[in-house]
Amino acid sequence: MEKGFTVPGMPVESAEKVRDLLQERLVTMIDLELTLKHVHWNVVGPNFIGVHEMFDPHVAEVRAMADELAERIAALGGSPVGTPGYVAGHRRWDDYDLARASAMEHLAAIDKVYEGVVADQRKAIDAAGELDPVTEGLLVDHAHKLEQFQWFVRAHLDDGRGHLVTEGAETERAAAARTAG
Repeated sequence: MEKGFTVPGMPVESAEKVRDLLQERLVTMIDLELTLKHVHWNVVGPNFIGVHEMFDPHVAEVRAMADELAERIAALGGSPVGTPGYVAGHRRWDDYDLARASAMEHLAAIDKVYEGVVADQRKAIDAAGELDPVTEGLLVDHAHKLEQFQWFVRAHLDDGRGHLVTEGAETERAAAARTAG
């Protein structure tokens, strides 16, 4: 899968590490894109239309992030892998398991998803910073957008006093349960 070339000025060994890092992020973004679309299709209740429409730009932007990651892998001499089986087999988290649920339940659950994605993104930024400033910049740009999307979600979960109604919830289901009835 790996090739013996990379961009000028980068040692092949460094490129291999960066490609592996980018492949992990690619798996994450493909999974996140599909999860966000799943939420878009399954949200119901009084806030349906606002939340349903809010997720369309998230989906489009995360899809663009996946494309940028894959193209960076290719530029570094690698072969990006985005097939469903590969993505499912290489993710390190459980599948999003909320189906038809209220807007607030989905917002609470997707906040937990963003929490993990953003934390991992920041770790990837740190790792890339030691190897390749171009990749680091790409990951920083993606982090900015991901953090903004999480802020949009959290604005719905803020109790008006600066606390999330899901505070202390460890799982997507637990977060969702704190918003139900």
